[in-house]
Amino acid sequence: MGDQFGLDDINKYQKFKKVDGATYHKVNQFLRKHTYITAREWALARLCTDFRTSSGVEMTFIGQHLPELVPFMEDTYSPQAVNQARNSFKKKVKKAGSTFFYGAMCGFFTTEELDDMLFEASEIARFLLEIEGTALDVDDEIDIEDKITEVMQRVGMAAKTLLKAREEAIEAQAELDYARTAPSEK
Repeated sequence: MGDQFGLDDINKYQKFKKVDGATYHKVNQFLRKHTYITAREWALARLCTDFRTSSGVEMTFIGQHLPELVPFMEDTYSPQAVNQARNSFKKKVKKAGSTFFYGAMCGFFTTEELDDMLFEASEIARFLLEIEGTALDVDDEIDIEDKITEVMQRVGMAAKTLLKAREEAIEAQAELDYARTAPSEK
């Protein structure tokens, strides 16, 4: 895949300007405190999204121009390192989602606690988007939040249904066990 991007693209790229002057360590420390991802994974996942082409992602271009594109990144990366960071980002997002949904579905959290978690998560996500300079249309943001709310309501309802069915099955099994072991009245 040839370079479809050039110096003009580097000069026009306006992401991460709000952290210009910040060190990789500082950005990484913030992300580790509030998310499951590293600064490396965040930056490269964003670049892979922004430099996607019809035939894939320009991993070579991203890796070669990383310090010019992201102020807190100091070194260039091989295409393999770019791909590895992107895949690590995907895996961590999936794992975090699985953990969250498990907690929601097993009834560990109340509906109010889930709402609080989702609110905090959306605030952090908005902050990260703001830091990286990604503008999200208000209507799109509301649409995304509405879809997430709808999914979470369904998860909550499904969790309640599953928990109730599980409790009823346990009670029914206990009654059967009791009936088998109880002395019969004759």
